[in-house]
Amino acid sequence: MALVVKDRVQETSTTTGTGTFTLAGAVAGFQSFSVIGNANTTYYAIVGGSDFEVGLGTYTSSGTTLSRTTVLESSNSGSLVNFSAGTKNVFVTYPAEKAVYQDANGDAYAPQFAASNGLSVNNGTIATSYTFPTGYNSVEAGDVTIGSGAIVTVPATSRWVIV
Repeated sequence: MALVVKDRVQETSTTTGTGTFTLAGAVAGFQSFSVIGNANTTYYAIVGGSDFEVGLGTYTSSGTTLSRTTVLESSNSGSLVNFSAGTKNVFVTYPAEKAVYQDANGDAYAPQFAASNGLSVNNGTIATSYTFPTGYNSVEAGDVTIGSGAIVTVPATSRWVIV
């Protein structure tokens, strides 16, 4: 089971309640969830009227369903939404709280990696000192593996890839 994110994936559904959504087919101009692949996870959004939910779900090709595994944000205070009757749009999204992004100065940010200010990268260079949060297994840099919670100081010109 892999995390898969694809562009222009959107289907409709008339599923009600808080359970798994049965998908009813792609919206015109969009791809169906089948591009995610059976048993793979993806970030999803569901919108129906004023109700919404953003989370991580698992697509199943048998029955064309999307399970709602983890809710990241919703109109129900971050919990599963009990969707009522009517057509809902279900689509693949890239949640802001999971995003890694680059600002106008070329600095990249991954705020989910730390409680205070996140991982700051300037043109591919990690800040000179960074505390890796607990809960992350390790960071590899060449032949070096750094355990979670470690404080790392690197030269300003170093380029690392965090895996």
